[in-house]
Amino acid sequence: MAQRIILAFDKFKGSLTSEQVAQAFARGWRMVVPDSDIATVPIADGGDGMLHTLSTALGATSQSLVAHDPLGRTITTHYALSGSRAIIEMAQISGLALLNGEERNPMLTSSYGLGEVIRDALDRGARSILLGIGGSATNDCGMGMLEALGYRFYDAQGKVLTSSGDAMCRVARIDATNVDTRLSECEIVVASDVDNPLYGEHGAAWVYAPQKGATPTMVEVLDKGMRSFAEVVGGDYHTMAGAGAAGGVGYALMALLGATLKPGIELVLDSVGFDALLDDAQLVITGEGRIDRQTLMGKGPSGVLRRAMMRGVPVIALGGRVEWCDELRSSGFRRIYEATPEGMALDEAMQKTTAQQNICHAAMRIAREWLSLHSS
Repeated sequence: MAQRIILAFDKFKGSLTSEQVAQAFARGWRMVVPDSDIATVPIADGGDGMLHTLSTALGATSQSLVAHDPLGRTITTHYALSGSRAIIEMAQISGLALLNGEERNPMLTSSYGLGEVIRDALDRGARSILLGIGGSATNDCGMGMLEALGYRFYDAQGKVLTSSGDAMCRVARIDATNVDTRLSECEIVVASDVDNPLYGEHGAAWVYAPQKGATPTMVEVLDKGMRSFAEVVGGDYHTMAGAGAAGGVGYALMALLGATLKPGIELVLDSVGFDALLDDAQLVITGEGRIDRQTLMGKGPSGVLRRAMMRGVPVIALGGRVEWCDELRSSGFRRIYEATPEGMALDEAMQKTTAQQNICHAAMRIAREWLSLHSS
């Protein structure tokens, strides 16, 4: 009987999609083991790429709409529908990649566009939403998203506030009178690849706002603003893992919209039925563009490893680059390989054709070594 292997790659960011990585690997593997039974499962961890991965896996159809980007400019964006389930990726409408370096300023950016996409999904019949919130450009505690869904915010003088990081810092009262009632009928499951609380030294502002253009002074102001915002909302959601995701969008989704946060890779693996595929698998190959200590902190390959180890299926990892550390050596991967030949420049290695060739050659090497071990 032909050996069954599962290819569960995340994207090689800036170079290849997860499907392209798997195709290149399968081509090389079959040059050595032509009769292999290969199952391909694209994965993502909740950031950019989740929409494409889940849309492909679930056979969802793309939906487009005009909405507002982080700075309030109208753009055409998209999400996907599969029956009454919507798949939404925050990075597509409120993402950092939509802004150039000079435009990045979390005091000014807003998650309003994300709320518009959610509202559009409700209009088209969605009553279940899978929402990936990685890659955001905002630090407004989800204020913009909530505003687009009917919440109203007021400062201490009773003036209506328009969402932004700066406005979030001045919220004294929240009015939910006109909130979209369809939200109460909707299940929202959020994919997040971080577990930060809302505020404090490990919170959204201190850890992520500098990446979004915040100065040290802005970071202090935003952190205090998030503390104040949480006091207005009440409850203790600010301490929950993932509350600080996407500049506090994770907090708003849990505290005010009743959402459930899950590690992004766990949501994706559940959605594509990964566990069932392990039933008759002899080997799993996973990987991402760069494998390092961060890989083990909720990223795609670590989720694949955890699921496979529970079923006793060995896992090999392949990265474009590998930065070795003690944690990787003791992680449980049967072997970890680097696709890029020693001495090759990063720019060259990330070229699409070169990356595909490197992965194909690495697959051949891995297949030969696996066969040698398996036959002994």
